Amino acid sequence: MTRKPAAKPPVQRRLAWLSVPLLVLLFSTGWAVWLVLREPALGAEVARLARPGDVRMLSSQTCIYCDSARHWLTTHQVAFDECMIETDAACAAQFNALLAPGTPVMLVRGRPQVGFSPQRLREALAEAGAPGG
Repeated sequence: MTRKPAAKPPVQRRLAWLSVPLLVLLFSTGWAVWLVLREPALGAEVARLARPGDVRMLSSQTCIYCDSARHWLTTHQVAFDECMIETDAACAAQFNALLAPGTPVMLVRGRPQVGFSPQRLREALAEAGAPGG
């Protein structure tokens, strides 16, 4: 005669279900800490790769993402220039020609990136190599 395995007590079942969210919480916290610790290194690398004229940000005066990008670039001493599409006709024409859905648009050595991501900026600068290459 075979016996059925005993069912887990309700407390054990609840603990098993709680372990999944706990693992997710630990992983996401670890990921956030890793990003915070890595940011200074990423900022230093972007600053090292970017030369004057390599990075141009097409911005809007009311764009909170532009404010965030400007703050990040300035904090990490990345060489960049910026124009506002509301006040600079040439900037507005360049923005409109790109058919971008919004700002900021980062021009990295002439190549557009919609939005701002320090990681994408680093990758684009590293991929492009030295200016002109």
